[in-house]
Amino acid sequence: MAEIKQILIAQKQIIQEKYHVSELGIFGSYVRGEDTEDSDVEILIDYDEAPTLIELIELEDYLSDLLDLKVDVVTKNSLKPPTKERILLEAVTV
Repeated sequence: MAEIKQILIAQKQIIQEKYHVSELGIFGSYVRGEDTEDSDVEILIDYDEAPTLIELIELEDYLSDLLDLKVDVVTKNSLKPPTKERILLEAVTV
């Protein structure tokens, strides 16, 4: 997870500017140390401007290429209780 975090930190300004992301975090199996070779990297975002579906797909593709791993992007606004509380407690902010 440390390598993923370092890459995201290095690219954070580009991600923020290009995709209007205000917050970026990692959650899920990579944070818990339970990842396998089939695991996706779960990325939690918040944004300045609500992204379109196309923009979310483009961000997901960009991050997948950047990390060379399958990435799932989840927006904070899409989370519902009680899952939201669990994810927000688990997420590691970049």
